Amino acid sequence: MGASDVIVIGAGVIGLSAAIAAQARGLSVTVLDREGPAAGASAGNAGAFAFTDILPMASPGIMRKAPKWLLDPLGPLSVPPAYAFNIAPWMFQFWRACSPRRVKASTDAQVALMTLSRSELEPFLTRTGTMPMLRKEGNLQVYEGEAEFQASLPGWELRAEHAIEFRHLDAAAMSEIQPGLSPRFTRGTFTPGWYSISDPKLYVLALADHFRAMGGSIQRAQVKALRQIGVQVVIATDSETWRAGQVVVCAGAFSHEITTTLGDRIPLETERGYNTTLPHSAFDLRTQITFGGHGFVVTRLSSGIRVGGAVELGGLKLPPNFRRAEAMLKKAKAFLPGLDDRNGTQWFGFRPSLPDSLPAIGRARAAPRVVYAFGHGHLGLTQSTGTARLVADLLTDQLLPVDISPFSPQRFR
Repeated sequence: MGASDVIVIGAGVIGLSAAIAAQARGLSVTVLDREGPAAGASAGNAGAFAFTDILPMASPGIMRKAPKWLLDPLGPLSVPPAYAFNIAPWMFQFWRACSPRRVKASTDAQVALMTLSRSELEPFLTRTGTMPMLRKEGNLQVYEGEAEFQASLPGWELRAEHAIEFRHLDAAAMSEIQPGLSPRFTRGTFTPGWYSISDPKLYVLALADHFRAMGGSIQRAQVKALRQIGVQVVIATDSETWRAGQVVVCAGAFSHEITTTLGDRIPLETERGYNTTLPHSAFDLRTQITFGGHGFVVTRLSSGIRVGGAVELGGLKLPPNFRRAEAMLKKAKAFLPGLDDRNGTQWFGFRPSLPDSLPAIGRARAAPRVVYAFGHGHLGLTQSTGTARLVADLLTDQLLPVDISPFSPQRFR
């Protein structure tokens, strides 16, 4: 095929946001994806711009909870026995990332990327004609009893240090924001700065439409290998060979299969996510609710009420275990007694996750004309506009607005 200025690999929210940002700099851009726009985690996520979610999953707190959770195959964090050996090296890196020093560094880096992403969000939505899809309904984190609430306070104190707005609530105040909660939830914390999109799949499809309307091309192809030759990158796919001046790898959970062809072995793992989307009439949901002690959220979307979350570290090849979606829905019914849990549609997908909860953003070690932007875990939608800004700046050799060394793809070497 003929050469483009830039080829972006991946048509999820990160890839299309990066493609649009590069396009806005005057570059000709082609997007390659194995299935097409919004086919992966970008279609089935909870739809949140979780700018207040600055604490990494890798933390001392999670290490205290993990042994209990891992014993429950349907709990918030699980590893299928068939995958336990494969995940061991990643879990070792995860354990190392839980040291107080590294947690602080990861939190500082996360704050910088969140701040950038938030500042870029509304201008990006305006340019792409998707501003009407933005919702500002906040998030309610709920706690079962005083002990769980007290255990959350250090995290809120850290957020306060970064000027994140929130307010703690008793049961009566929670019911004013969200009626219908089970009385087992006696305390809560509301964060008004937690935004959402009306439907994540429709949002990404709208980005694809905008990208095409501005002259971009989206092609279906499964990328097999990359090779830089002089000032061009050669992309071998399952059907043909492409060439570009620069390449951006945003292939989500499949990204590491591509980076190994350039000699970069990045410890990317797969958080297998599950959810069930119920009809709008299932519940009068007024804000997103996070059941943190159980690892899932309930979100109001234009397509219905979505119940989903939890983490299953099980790679790309094991069959889905939809009992996890059923377990979350059963809990949601108990936690929201008025919820009608019938007529739901189940979904399963892959979230790309690195051990320290930070994405990989930067150039390939041996191929400087290849830029990596993947591994955002639960925060792909949240950090999409900030990542797109950084990618566009890298492609055009501009001064970067934040220090990207904490996101170096080579940091695990």
